[in-house]
Amino acid sequence: MDDDTTFSRTDFDALLSWLDSDRDQAGRKYEAIRGRLIKFFTCRGRTDAEDLADDTITRVTLKAAKLANEFVGEPVAYFYGVAQNVFMEALRKRMPTELPPPVEKSEDIEQEFECLDRCMLQLTDGNRELVLEYYQHDKRAKIEHRKALAEKLGVAQNALRIRAHRIRTTLQQCLEGCLAQQRPA
Repeated sequence: MDDDTTFSRTDFDALLSWLDSDRDQAGRKYEAIRGRLIKFFTCRGRTDAEDLADDTITRVTLKAAKLANEFVGEPVAYFYGVAQNVFMEALRKRMPTELPPPVEKSEDIEQEFECLDRCMLQLTDGNRELVLEYYQHDKRAKIEHRKALAEKLGVAQNALRIRAHRIRTTLQQCLEGCLAQQRPA
């Protein structure tokens, strides 16, 4: 991320001017772009989607005066390019510097399965069923199955994806907590 993470009123005005000459229309475009950026990061499994969207907007805002004179095309395309870079940086930050040692003991594997079973039981019946259904199949069958599951539940595929991600995040946190309690420090 850039060292300068704040922008001035002048920078923000330059951004709005770049988005549209009509200030009200520029405000609507800004809100639409922010919503699309949040969706962009959410669809990529980021729970910090709003922060990453704001980071993207800040980076673009700091360059808006220059972009207004140099960039040709729709501003949203530039936002998506910056968002892709922000996403890749966030992934690199999340990556461990060292790989954990491989699990070799059968007791460790058994502990993981026991914790997973406990965590699955902590979910509501509906969430447990959804997460089991969601992570079935591979390749094209997976796509078709998830489409059918979304239709069955009466939700959009993106809503289903977000719901499954939230359940998976809850399970992962539960699993990590359970394993931390069982393993010696």
